[in-house]
Amino acid sequence: MSTDEQKREIRRDKGLAVALIAAGTLMAGISLATLIAREPEQMAQGTSVAPALPRTVAADDADKPAESKPGGTRPTTPAPEPAHPDPQAQNEGVKPALPPAPAEKMAPPINPLPKEK
Repeated sequence: MSTDEQKREIRRDKGLAVALIAAGTLMAGISLATLIAREPEQMAQGTSVAPALPRTVAADDADKPAESKPGGTRPTTPAPEPAHPDPQAQNEGVKPALPPAPAEKMAPPINPLPKEK
């Protein structure tokens, strides 16, 4: 490659770089001018929260969990109850959603390639 060709390629690359920088600067300038020219957008304001209704003392006591005691078991209010399904459901059990799958067919094991000696 001669020096004239190298100079021509360098000049072309520089021209392309300058063109890309100019295009980016132009786009940024147009965007900024558009933002400045517009009227500022108004934000919607949410409604205010309604004042809380006065509560009675009895309702406050029902919402609080039982007081914990150090070293004791964890109190729960109300006490948890175990699930008791009806006897018929216990005898039937869970029914499968799909029929049983067919048995897989067994193929002979794959023999590895014999080792070279």
